[in-house]
Amino acid sequence: PARTRGMAAAGSSLRLPPHSTSGLVLQTVEMHAGGEPLRIVPRLEAAEEAVAGGLSLLSLRREVAATQDHVRRTLVHEPRGHAGMYGAVVVAGGEATAGAHLAALFLHGAGYSAMCGHAVLALGRFALDYGLVAVPSCPETTVCLQCPCGPVTAFVPWDGHRSRNPVRFQSVPAFAAAIDLAVDVPGHGKVVVDIGYGGTFYAFLSAEQLGLDVCSSKTRDLVSAASAVTEAVKKQFKLHHPEKEDLAFLYGTILTDGKDAFSEMPTTNICVFADEQVDRSPTGSGVTARIALQYHKGLIQLNQTRTFRSSTTGSVFTGKAVRATKFGDYNAVIVEVSGEAFYTGTATFTVEEEDPLKYGFFFK
Repeated sequence: PARTRGMAAAGSSLRLPPHSTSGLVLQTVEMHAGGEPLRIVPRLEAAEEAVAGGLSLLSLRREVAATQDHVRRTLVHEPRGHAGMYGAVVVAGGEATAGAHLAALFLHGAGYSAMCGHAVLALGRFALDYGLVAVPSCPETTVCLQCPCGPVTAFVPWDGHRSRNPVRFQSVPAFAAAIDLAVDVPGHGKVVVDIGYGGTFYAFLSAEQLGLDVCSSKTRDLVSAASAVTEAVKKQFKLHHPEKEDLAFLYGTILTDGKDAFSEMPTTNICVFADEQVDRSPTGSGVTARIALQYHKGLIQLNQTRTFRSSTTGSVFTGKAVRATKFGDYNAVIVEVSGEAFYTGTATFTVEEEDPLKYGFFFK
């Protein structure tokens, strides 16, 4: 206690290490939505310089992956991150923003995503609280985000001082890319999957087809099975995106409880994406794609709200199809997803040049 009093008395004369910050310094705002983390980088100088040169967001995504990937690894991988960490680099201004309030690059353990719903919920609040929207309006402010998949609109409650929950967003047109696709999955035999697009592509099937229960099976078993499905679909089905072939890739597999017909009761799912990364939230882009599939199959009507529960944390998002549209040759819908995002802190991460593990490591 005496030592503690002495330290308090010393006050600001006591400087915490590191005393040298000659290496990389990254400041972040920490949030989560439905339990899924979001490590926000409000400013990345290299990205700002690139967009000042006129790069579009998709081109910036390629540029950052090629020249700044150490930033992603530093923040997302251990020892600063973990196997489930997720991040976003905020970009303001330039061609990449395309007139929106902000643009975002999404970072995960294996690379860069085209869309991320839980991140949009969090970034909607961040945009208001960090002054990226010049004059927020009560009781709700519209925030325009440019994502790699296209423009996304968030609607964020504003009380005159700070943002609130729940946040909702409407994404790019969502559609059914394939229905009742038979896929041969090594170790599991033939299964039937649907492929939906909600800013990125997912394969969907009930866990029951793989001999599992999305609510009670071991997470390790669900992850292994979902990953096997992802690999099988990649080998046996070619995806097509109506506008950008850069986006024609399968992001992951979502195992469900099979309750696709409309009900007031929640339906549970687990999303396994990238390199066996598990979403802690119900997955905003997955909810978007799943609503599009249900609408396509006639299982849900416009403006019928469904509740989606994460099997990992029990957190919930809601989703509804708000209007029908066309996207290339596809009959599509605009889906509105709603959920809650919360701040968990801020951080300053440093890198010492002599650290052999300075840019992180990936451990599964």
